[in-house]
Amino acid sequence: MAHVPHEIPMLNIKAAAKETGLKPDTIRAWERRYGLPTPGRTQGGHRLYSPHDIAILKWLKDRRDEGLNISRAVNVWRSLESEGQDPLTTPQYVRPIQYGLPIQGVAIDSLRDAWLEACINFDQQTANQILNQAFALYPVEFVCLELLIKGLATIGQDWYRGQIIVQQEHFASELAIRRLESVITASPHPTFPEHILVLCPPEEQHTVSALVITLLLRRIGRDALFLGANVPLERLGLTVQNTKPRLAIVISQQLFTAATSLQVAQLLMEYEIPVAFGGRIYNLIPGLRDRIPGTYLGETLDRVPSMVNQLLEYSPPTPLIESPSQSCLMALVEFRTRQLWVEAQVLEQIAAAGMNPGYLETANTNLARSIIAALTLGDISFLRSDIEWVKGLLEYQGIPSQVFSSYLRSYAEAVAGELEVRGSLISTYLVQLVEEAH
Repeated sequence: MAHVPHEIPMLNIKAAAKETGLKPDTIRAWERRYGLPTPGRTQGGHRLYSPHDIAILKWLKDRRDEGLNISRAVNVWRSLESEGQDPLTTPQYVRPIQYGLPIQGVAIDSLRDAWLEACINFDQQTANQILNQAFALYPVEFVCLELLIKGLATIGQDWYRGQIIVQQEHFASELAIRRLESVITASPHPTFPEHILVLCPPEEQHTVSALVITLLLRRIGRDALFLGANVPLERLGLTVQNTKPRLAIVISQQLFTAATSLQVAQLLMEYEIPVAFGGRIYNLIPGLRDRIPGTYLGETLDRVPSMVNQLLEYSPPTPLIESPSQSCLMALVEFRTRQLWVEAQVLEQIAAAGMNPGYLETANTNLARSIIAALTLGDISFLRSDIEWVKGLLEYQGIPSQVFSSYLRSYAEAVAGELEVRGSLISTYLVQLVEEAH
């Protein structure tokens, strides 16, 4: 895992100019006027540039190429630093890799619509033929991002709105997974020696994004090893010792698997393995990005390969994270201890009102899992996204919102009764959500 520390100055200005595509005079002018970068010096006074200095120069050049003048680019750099962000790994300032244009003028939107129709009709042969056509016309990466990822997002929304059944959604996902796995298998051998682990944390079953990331990295020569869904913490350390990765990428789509991602990241820190993370849940709840000890990969998959290249080249320190408050930790311990009693009370109250017992047990399981995750991650308000998602799902299924509000209120009362003061953090927030809904 040996690599050159990013602070060590090694390159003279001629080599720095070749590495960055900037003229030596430009590099000197930026340093004199703006203090960026700040190269080392030889005993004779000549400039020597570290990998970090080179990364800064490339970053400034990218901003200039995007249309900013250099003084404005420097101001953006200083502003990000003042906010505690690392400009080199801030996702919106990492340029995505360009994958080129299609060979022929067949619109990807039309192919995506046709693929979705075939999936909804359980027409496997047609769906696969459409994918074959797309891969023949477009770069592999483009098909994965524009057809498979966007197509599955559309079909997921259709299921949420009750427009298709879950079997249709699962059928499309399985077709996509099988194709991604076959394309990964056919990818060229890696050209970089470092291993990168890509995994879904404990309880995370959604693998499509992680598979796409694995494929995108393999396509740029990175040795990405996909460990699969629901990777347990047990013996993960042994896997790390055997593979000696330079980086681990942890992908989670749900609140409760963001909490298990935290556990994975904490374990990897013990082995001094840098962590990068991403997934749908971090887009829905931006505050979660400050709770995982690693680098956030950004909201879109197209930037991930560039982000990974930047991380491996620059090797930034692990960002500091915000720890859970003492009140969160106390509520978490107490809730875990009294969870069964809380659920028993809710079952007794709501069952008397005529709610289906099977639905009620499922609701209890999911809500408890989300509460534990929010408290583990240090902010009970992280629960809001899950509550709103469930509320919307029930509305699309024709279940009156009052039913869910009544359930939440009963749950809050049960928490207050069983946990008393130590559970007030939970019960107060649930009541707040109910009142906001009216």
